[in-house]
Amino acid sequence: QVQLVESGGGLVQAGGSLRLSCAASGSIFSINAMGWYRQAPGKQRELVAAITSGGSTNYADSVKGRFTISRDNAKNTVYLQMNSLKPEDTAVYYCNAAVVAVKEDGVYYGMDYWGKGTLVTVSS
Repeated sequence: QVQLVESGGGLVQAGGSLRLSCAASGSIFSINAMGWYRQAPGKQRELVAAITSGGSTNYADSVKGRFTISRDNAKNTVYLQMNSLKPEDTAVYYCNAAVVAVKEDGVYYGMDYWGKGTLVTVSS
């Protein structure tokens, strides 16, 4: 069983910063891409940023230049540094990871996992 646990959300004024963290734990063999998605009220979930195991990144146009994604492979953790926050960044932020895990019988399997989400609220 693999779990992703996010932290770091909260309430911040426009122009402020927050840093989100997401730690993966469990029977993990390796993690390929990791990413952050967000879902605002009444809207579909959208990709915010993603990072490969090698460190290649991509960002939504709306956050380029303001958000930075990074990861610590030794800790199975991904981060999202969010600067110059805007009210339109308000959403529940979800962590995603493409994990290769190991069952008790030693069988390897690949699966996408999601965290439960952390709320980011940006006030104007």
